[in-house]
Amino acid sequence: MAQKGVQLDEEAFSCSICLDLMKDPVTIPCGHSYCLNCIKGFWDEEDQKKLYSCPQCRQTFTLRPVLVKNAILAGLVEELKNTGLQAAPADHCYAGPKDVACDVCTGRKLKTVKSCLVCLASYCEKHLQPHYESPAFKKHKLVEPSKNLQENICSRHDEVMKMFCRTDQQCICYLCSVDEHKGHDTVSAAAERTERQRELEGSRQQIQQRIQDRDKDVKVLQQEVEALNRSAEKTAEDSEKIFTELIRLIEKRSSEVKQQIRSQQETEVSRVKELQEKLEQEITELKRKDAEMEQLSHTEDHNQFLHNYPSLSQLSESTHTSSINIRPLRYFEDVTAAVSELRDQIQDILRQTWTNISSLGTQVDVLLLDPKAEPETRAGFLKYSCEITLDPNTANDYLLLSQGNRKVTVVSQKQSYSSHKDRFTFFCQVLSRESLTGRCYWEVEWRGTAVDVAVTYKNISRSVNGEGCDFGNNDKSWALTCFQKKIEFWFNKIKIPVSGPQSSRIGVYLDHRAGILSFYSVCETMTLLHRVQTTFTQPLHAGLFLFDCGSTAELCKLPSSRRH
Repeated sequence: MAQKGVQLDEEAFSCSICLDLMKDPVTIPCGHSYCLNCIKGFWDEEDQKKLYSCPQCRQTFTLRPVLVKNAILAGLVEELKNTGLQAAPADHCYAGPKDVACDVCTGRKLKTVKSCLVCLASYCEKHLQPHYESPAFKKHKLVEPSKNLQENICSRHDEVMKMFCRTDQQCICYLCSVDEHKGHDTVSAAAERTERQRELEGSRQQIQQRIQDRDKDVKVLQQEVEALNRSAEKTAEDSEKIFTELIRLIEKRSSEVKQQIRSQQETEVSRVKELQEKLEQEITELKRKDAEMEQLSHTEDHNQFLHNYPSLSQLSESTHTSSINIRPLRYFEDVTAAVSELRDQIQDILRQTWTNISSLGTQVDVLLLDPKAEPETRAGFLKYSCEITLDPNTANDYLLLSQGNRKVTVVSQKQSYSSHKDRFTFFCQVLSRESLTGRCYWEVEWRGTAVDVAVTYKNISRSVNGEGCDFGNNDKSWALTCFQKKIEFWFNKIKIPVSGPQSSRIGVYLDHRAGILSFYSVCETMTLLHRVQTTFTQPLHAGLFLFDCGSTAELCKLPSSRRH
């Protein structure tokens, strides 16, 4: 138990930076204590920020605190040392396979706590002390342990690379700056780091902002999904109720028609039978009359014949003076025709209503529309407009970029672009910085003899002799070539003549997932010039190819755009 108590005391008086018993202990304003040299070295690294912090609690100080030795704590530490119980370095202090080992230690090496960019060596806490205590090491640059110190040595001059060539974008030594990099734009590596650090912080802020924006978008989409599900369930239930009511209504009308037909049937049959009975009675009477007349015609006594003739020769008035027209069958056929007409009308209504329902069903969501549905108006295309800029690292040396890298002009004077593997060296071509996926729309305004408005995979050839690297002359790019009096479409060395109105503004619509690429002439109205249906296997980049000096092309700022 006594040993455990001593061990606890050692931990209480250990520096959290070097993990050893404090040497010349000092206490900073927040109350934490450190070795004098440890906290000085820690704050030396923060000098550029002009903001100093506690390694443990992270409290910050705008002014660098004055360090004064803590005499009481120093006495306690000294007393603890005098007990003779200070343990040998624990196993976790020795360098493992993944750690940086001290370059000075012999035998089993301790872990490095700092690497020196001047000495090009790494040191454990013990062997680092001269850097803190000796004025000779005051200007040495200490960094976190690094296994790659040799990468800071110039392979040509065997000197530390303390400079940076902005022209060639690489670290160099002082001798390089007066040798093969003479006349280049060179600065100290520290100055370049400072500038790049600012850019890095700016990029991080943009990334963090985009993360926040995307998180908001994800939440909005989740809400949209929930709303869509609720709406779909309610609509399905309501539709089922409405169709059930409609079916019941039709069944009721069907029953009423049947009852009406049966009632009319009974009425008509009764009327016909009544007339039939009257006619049969009249026939019986007429037959009796005819028999009496026949008997009279055979009477031989002239006086008797003349006496009886007046009473027999007068016929009673007939029940019907005209022929009877029977129409019940035709009447019921009219009912059938009327029901058939009603059926046709209902079918037409259902067909039209179903078309409307289907179209409404495909428009309820924002991002999950039918991938093959292409907008029909410019306003529809503008919903997918994206901000595109041109990449200077891809621009041919005779292309001048302007307007925030949205406009490109062919010039006679070679531009001073740095060497880059993505640069087109043969044709006056340039790619967009942004890769294009999903649904995108952009417009190009051009002037000159001709221009290629293209999309391409980024791995298109940059051959120095131009073989296969011009847009449309390979299977990696698709190009609409616009001349003053004609338009052509090129893909994989195959030319297709295009008919359509000449325009100085070309609209491009891309649906990457659906494999649709469409080119439009944009004037007062939009006219489709050419559409491609294929399968895109990589992200695409917008491309421009200008044919002659003075020609220009510009990626237009559109009235309603979204962040890509």
